[in-house]
Amino acid sequence: MPSFTLGIMALYLNGNKIEELPFFRRVLQEADRMNIDAYLFTPEDVDDGKRRIYAHVYEEGRGWRRRWVPFPDVVFDRCRYQKTPRFRKLREFRAKYGDLIYMNRPLANKSAIHQLLHKDKDIRPNLPDTVMYKGTTALADFVRKYGIAFVKPINGTGGRGVVRIESAGKGTYSVRGRDKQRRILPTRRLSLEGVGRLLGRLGLTESCLMQQGIELTLPNGRVHDYRLLVQKTGEGRWDVTGCAGRIGAARSVTSNLHGGGKAISVDRLLKHTFPSGSKAEAVKAEMYALGLRVVERLESHFRDMCELALDLAVDRQGRVWLLEINPKPAREVFRRIGEHEVYRRAIVRPVEYAKWLYKQEK
Repeated sequence: MPSFTLGIMALYLNGNKIEELPFFRRVLQEADRMNIDAYLFTPEDVDDGKRRIYAHVYEEGRGWRRRWVPFPDVVFDRCRYQKTPRFRKLREFRAKYGDLIYMNRPLANKSAIHQLLHKDKDIRPNLPDTVMYKGTTALADFVRKYGIAFVKPINGTGGRGVVRIESAGKGTYSVRGRDKQRRILPTRRLSLEGVGRLLGRLGLTESCLMQQGIELTLPNGRVHDYRLLVQKTGEGRWDVTGCAGRIGAARSVTSNLHGGGKAISVDRLLKHTFPSGSKAEAVKAEMYALGLRVVERLESHFRDMCELALDLAVDRQGRVWLLEINPKPAREVFRRIGEHEVYRRAIVRPVEYAKWLYKQEK
């Protein structure tokens, strides 16, 4: 008999499509091996009157099937932000069924998270200056101060709508990036007014951030960063599951895999910048330490959390910078670099933590 029921909550996209089905299948398979009854559902699958769910279940040899199931004991929320009525349904579900055990809570937007972390003196030195975008005059001052500025949506994900702006001399600016459909924007040389018009056409004038640019270009002209995954273990404590490097596609200002980026081992990528093994190891240790400091600080404020991914940059002096927080991280990067045990651990740990959490709550 199953020990408890785990419900993985997602959102439908583009009709009734669900993203990450291969990942969800792996989670359900691992749960089954641990004698845990698990299924996938969305807030739209809920029958409020009978308190039941028309869930997606995975059956070996038969694939995905639908069946009615009771409400879960524990909910693993994998719903990524989207500006649709479906996201409102998620909020309504969590408000109505607050009696369920949730492994994680929605985080605040990027600006609020930055302000929260900025209050911590041990994290502050690792944060690029980040402020709300308030027009081209402030943007020009920002570029003058830091050399490079990024403008990005306050709730954006996956590298969508990220624009890099750099002074090109004589009152002009070199601008490139990605639109909100993740399409690469060719490099343009524009006046300040032209930059403003471009940001307007891209929908990047309201609810957007300006972030201090960190130089991340490799000798081949491509940008790079690091994805650090921190998760709760089956004992309820934080641990770094793994870290991987990412190299962006040609002409891209972001390194996201969904945008054509390439995965590479963290050690191999660090050695591009720091041939000395001791320096690379010291930088890697600082990345791991920063990851643990950040998740502990966020958990003290937001409470229920089970995993976070940190997008980190390392400048040529070896300083580690926190670029973004991802509360609903993918783990595909580890499979792509051949770290199959890390990949499996990244899938298993949420299930192990769910089991631990259920025992604590009950």
